[in-house]
Amino acid sequence: MMHDKRILLSPPHMSGQEIKNIQNAFNANWIAPVGPQIDEFENELSKLHKNKFVSVVNSGTAAIHLALNLIGIKQDDIVLCQSFTFIGSVNPVKYLKAEPVFIDSEIETWNICPEALETAITKFIKKNKKPKAIIVVHLYGMPAKMDEIIDLSKKYEIPIIEDAAESLGSKINDIPCGCFGDLGILSFNGNKIITTSGGGAILSSNKKMIEKARFFSTQSKDKAEHYQHSQVGFNYRLSNISAAIGLGQLSVLNKRILSRRRNYDFYYSFLGAIDGITFLNEPKGVFSNRWLTTLLINREKFKDLDSRKIRLSLDAENIESRPLWKPMHLQPVFKDCLYFGSNISEALFNEGLCLPSGSNLTEIDKNRIKNSLIRIFKSYTNVR
Repeated sequence: MMHDKRILLSPPHMSGQEIKNIQNAFNANWIAPVGPQIDEFENELSKLHKNKFVSVVNSGTAAIHLALNLIGIKQDDIVLCQSFTFIGSVNPVKYLKAEPVFIDSEIETWNICPEALETAITKFIKKNKKPKAIIVVHLYGMPAKMDEIIDLSKKYEIPIIEDAAESLGSKINDIPCGCFGDLGILSFNGNKIITTSGGGAILSSNKKMIEKARFFSTQSKDKAEHYQHSQVGFNYRLSNISAAIGLGQLSVLNKRILSRRRNYDFYYSFLGAIDGITFLNEPKGVFSNRWLTTLLINREKFKDLDSRKIRLSLDAENIESRPLWKPMHLQPVFKDCLYFGSNISEALFNEGLCLPSGSNLTEIDKNRIKNSLIRIFKSYTNVR
């Protein structure tokens, strides 16, 4: 039976402080793209990330584009990219007319596979075409195997761009995601764990790099009395009003993470014991923000049920769920790009499902979701 209220996958969740911050900015007439809220937002993000230097921009994609520019990526350069991700992690490579080469996932974290990564690196080095960057992504809030990836980065002297767009608040051995790469990336898109409506950030321990990122993101305006430009720049700076929203969101970040983790516990409590359902578990030393709760449906265990049928059944009850990311090497736009690995990312896409994971899910919402899922699985399992 269709319900009037649609339960969304990951909607924005306001704290109430955001509108107060916006009103303060309006009262002080800081409506321009600059203002004190931007400085404060960057300072707070720096505190969260081991005092890294931070520049906020208008999207995570813009941040990756800036990072690639800062590293010096040029036309025809090879950039090793995680295949299992959102396209925003990869499109900036093409903006610079460089060549993305896609790397498969490993099954433990679903992120870039260190073995396949090294295979790609050595193959290109033998061809005298050493890759110029590695883009690693922490999907669904789950940190990648950064120790192994950093070892490869140091061994072959290839810088890391760490896409932590989905993992704000996630940690490895108490070190926040975004702090491991040469450059870290955050996103504050409307579906993320906190949002500025649209926005992102670039992080680094290298102060000069972040100063240059800020320079590039404001049209590369030289220091002069008049408008003077010696380099091509971009209109990527976050607005002061968006930063005001971000400050309100940061004030409740820990609460939002707790809610997301409770969502995972909720789903695991009644689905975790079902033979044929697999959840993404935290490896030792890893803390995930659980941005989205995801699971895999083993087709061999459920002969007549798969993730697509579950998704469509939930949708019929006005509950949004989504497939996992379709790997980039399977996307038509990247059909001619090289790919290293097996079929792990493809299998994840075929068997995976993202469940409603908003931090503002109510108990009524959860009961609806639980009852719907139990009805769907009832014919195939002994769920009660």
